[in-house]
Amino acid sequence: MSRIKKTFRKVALRDQPSDLAYWQTRSYQARLAALEDIRREYHQWRYGGEPRFERVYKIVKRK
Repeated sequence: MSRIKKTFRKVALRDQPSDLAYWQTRSYQARLAALEDIRREYHQWRYGGEPRFERVYKIVKRK
């Protein structure tokens, strides 16, 4: 069994790389995939499952 070496780098807050710069280097497919993962995790946390279509009813007055 191999061990994973823990590493970290201490950086001042003002020297921290921006999230925007990171995401600009990613392809649009990778950005969309990450967004879909976040959306799925949020719906799982908030609603306890995948979102479903809502039912929409429209009452129409007939002649």
